[in-house]
Amino acid sequence: MTEKTETGIELDQVNIWFGEDEQRVDAVINAGFAVPPGGSFGLVGESGSGKSTILRAITGLAPTWSGNISVLGNRLGEKRDKEFYRAVQMVFQDPYASLHPRQTVDHVLSEALHLHGFDNPDKRIAQILDDVGLKQSFRFRWPHQLSGGQRQRVAIARALIIEPSILLLDEPTSALDVSVQAEILNLLKRLQSERDLTYLMVSHDLAVVSHMCSEIGVMNQGEIVEMLDVAALRALEASHPYTKQLLDASVQKRRE
Repeated sequence: MTEKTETGIELDQVNIWFGEDEQRVDAVINAGFAVPPGGSFGLVGESGSGKSTILRAITGLAPTWSGNISVLGNRLGEKRDKEFYRAVQMVFQDPYASLHPRQTVDHVLSEALHLHGFDNPDKRIAQILDDVGLKQSFRFRWPHQLSGGQRQRVAIARALIIEPSILLLDEPTSALDVSVQAEILNLLKRLQSERDLTYLMVSHDLAVVSHMCSEIGVMNQGEIVEMLDVAALRALEASHPYTKQLLDASVQKRRE
């Protein structure tokens, strides 16, 4: 599953729902897109649009779905094996919640290496801390001793230390101060270039997506209503009314 294929991630006619019969809620409706290896694709939309639900389906956390989801050329079924999690890792929105409060940075990183059978933990931990811009002294610190940006760097280090080829990014900067957001986004851009990573990013912020992604899918009420490349997005060239609404709000926010 770690072999390069023509497609990093591909979704075709994917529907995701919760509940059954009268209680059924359709969270994602007929979604489809493809992300090439080394590419970056963004899903943007307001809260509840279904974008994070797509990430959960890919990782096996949304059990009721139909259609086709393929990762590195392998069509996914109901369960994800160890090989899948070796190739695909996720960085979550809230760095405060994603790290165990009673585990040091060393424990967090060592555990990931142990679970996937990596040797030379000292060398690997030293290298990954350097890669994400943290001094070696951070290795034995506790989460409460770290700032939000430092915690997110640890979360990125935990995801990358087992050398995956795909990162799923679920609003990775939205819980951070504005001054720190750009640092984390630039770190992710650099790491993608250095490691030839494939990114699938979810965000409600068009500016974040346009900085990180070459292609964008706009989601509204569970549907991908428009696909844009980054050039069209930056030129404010949109055809769907909802996309135009998002662009207008983004422009207004920048003016403020």
